[in-house]
Amino acid sequence: MSDRLRILLTGFGPFPGAPHNPTQPLVARLAQLRRPALDDVELSRHIFPVTYAAVDRQLPEVLAKVRPDALLMFGLAARTPYLRIESRARNAVTMLWPDAANTRSSKRGIAGRADAMTFGPHTARLLRAARLTGIDARPSRDAGAYLCNYLSWRAIENVRAGGPRLAAFIHIPLLARSGAVRRKGAPRITLEELVDAGEAMLMEMARLARKARNIHCAGVNI
Repeated sequence: MSDRLRILLTGFGPFPGAPHNPTQPLVARLAQLRRPALDDVELSRHIFPVTYAAVDRQLPEVLAKVRPDALLMFGLAARTPYLRIESRARNAVTMLWPDAANTRSSKRGIAGRADAMTFGPHTARLLRAARLTGIDARPSRDAGAYLCNYLSWRAIENVRAGGPRLAAFIHIPLLARSGAVRRKGAPRITLEELVDAGEAMLMEMARLARKARNIHCAGVNI
């Protein structure tokens, strides 16, 4: 294949309880990166409104438009002070909390299939890449039951249906503002630290997607 490697970066807009979603500036910064290792990579970005209907409508649209080789998604976990690299999506939806359109799910599951679906072993590589920047990053097997988990499930469905070869979801914490610190004295992660970790994960995702594409092309030629 002669066309460039395509990676889609996604974040979320504001939602009840989070009028400012830090995934938006993070995705904007990452999409503007210019590095020699990304010379063959076309970066696209998309911000999802925090509604189930928007994910169901916009995810297929943006995937059809961009046709990404890899999908790197970010969401906010306001109560977690560290980076969470999700390894799976659960077949679960909260019926308690409405989305940004004040819509509540009418059922507790997303689909009538398995209890969970995994992103794949590449999430461990992303975790390592993030940790090497010095940020506090940890693996997670529980993406919650809100829009982040819902998008993760839909993304994995698309991977399995022949869409992007790789997908990953990263939960980020609330960020430090003007030197603010947590009550216990530990400083919050700054946007700059988050961008450094995001860049490392993006570079690793590019390497993995490039390898996956080459393996696919070799298989086609056999």
